[in-house]
Amino acid sequence: MAQRPSRPTPLSDLLAGVLADAGVAERVAQAAVVPEWPALVGAQIAGVTEPLSVSADGTLWVAVRNHAWMTELSLLEPELLRALNARADRPPVRRIRLTLQR
Repeated sequence: MAQRPSRPTPLSDLLAGVLADAGVAERVAQAAVVPEWPALVGAQIAGVTEPLSVSADGTLWVAVRNHAWMTELSLLEPELLRALNARADRPPVRRIRLTLQR
């Protein structure tokens, strides 16, 4: 009979193991930029954008309030990518694709 661990295993450890076994741990880590968006880009940009998703190829899809901001953010893409990829412990966002918010 297998021995029971002396202490319960934290749920976060179990979940990390399940995600790793399923091969999606890296994608989940990469998608963490979505909830972190306001802290990564600042209040002004966060106020006119909504991060939508990160695709398998590392593309972050972001809805933008209007065309003027789309133009501004397209010019800021290299700077935004540096901010998004500052953490070395997750797969990088490779590009940002902007779409007009509906």
